[in-house]
Amino acid sequence: MLNFWLAIIIFLITYIFIIAEKYPRTVTVWVAAALAMALGVINQERAIEHVDFNTILLLIGMMVIVGITRKSGIFEYLAIKSAKVVKGEPMALLVVLALITAVASALLDNVTTVLLIVPVTYALTDRLDISPMPFLFTEIIASNIGGTATLIGDPPNIMIGSATGLGFMDFIMNLALPSIIILVITIICLVFIYKKDLKADHDKIESLMALNEKDYIREWLILKKSLLVLGLTILGFLLHQKLHLESATVALLGAGILMLITHEEPEEILLSIEWPTIFFFAGLFILVGSLQVNGIISLIAQKLMLMTGDNIAFTGTIVLWLAALASTFIDNIPFVATMIPLLQEVGQLSQIPMESIWWSLALGACLGGNGSLIAASANVIVAGIAERHNTPIKFMDFFKVGFPLMILSIILSNGYLYLFYWM
Repeated sequence: MLNFWLAIIIFLITYIFIIAEKYPRTVTVWVAAALAMALGVINQERAIEHVDFNTILLLIGMMVIVGITRKSGIFEYLAIKSAKVVKGEPMALLVVLALITAVASALLDNVTTVLLIVPVTYALTDRLDISPMPFLFTEIIASNIGGTATLIGDPPNIMIGSATGLGFMDFIMNLALPSIIILVITIICLVFIYKKDLKADHDKIESLMALNEKDYIREWLILKKSLLVLGLTILGFLLHQKLHLESATVALLGAGILMLITHEEPEEILLSIEWPTIFFFAGLFILVGSLQVNGIISLIAQKLMLMTGDNIAFTGTIVLWLAALASTFIDNIPFVATMIPLLQEVGQLSQIPMESIWWSLALGACLGGNGSLIAASANVIVAGIAERHNTPIKFMDFFKVGFPLMILSIILSNGYLYLFYWM
């Protein structure tokens, strides 16, 4: 009984520290996981068993591929080319950058995408002498919507796919359509919100149009090799179930081949991996494992089943809205890490077909990331970059835009799930 309460106390205190952001969340989770093992809440062997290495290795593989691809300058090229296609018109540029961010987030991942696109956005807005805020807000929102569409687009999806066996094509077939609909409607709303704010002087637009985007491609050979390997890796994701390979194996193979053919120094490339994120995941899996081995997840699942019964629409709706609202105020990664074993337990206790429930969790957690500035990893990264550029994003400024759009996206998601799965 002591371990039962210790597991709950450690987990709740960890959550409080994560929300408070007084210490780096990786350090907080690392200390909490080590404390849980030291106090015997979960032994080391069981702790290692609960670490989802498919999620961790998939992230590492994709970070290596993107780290090498970034050196080519392709992302700067795409941004400047996009600006020239729309003739430097700020409102049209907002739409184009939103589309690029959403597509890149689906094919790479949203954390990597914002790391690449936001510095370029500052270069464009500085040249146009306009506020970067509408662009940053739009890119945060578009990255979370785009990341919803695929297995690798958003960390919660990676975790769900790894835990359930749902593959790359499963996510595309079930989540791409609502993501596209939500993206289009959201962009229309953002254009309406910012239509009066995005005006640039003619001479500023002319200076942007004078740029030669090809000058920003630094390594043509790396670009060709990177695009080849990235294309083959995405093909591997599409076929990984038929090939009986885990998605992490595909990503690691692609990363290894790209390092081999580009002759990059391993030490330099491995430094491009976001190791704090990787260790955050590992510690989090151990903490959730401590809840699982002490019967806490099972107890919560039983209470949820008593409330919802075998009503799939009610269960799915509860999961969707709970995930969205919870993810607004806490990072969606620890929330999903907690929900996965809980829903697995619900699936064992009930006769409910669970696939649509997993889509409810994915839609709620990923789209809930738009609810506030701390709701998703991509948001926090953009806020950090903005701080370094002396244009800090205020929590309430983003909340006033992001939260209503998040609620709209969840209403649309609820309608989609009801029409296609529960009707």
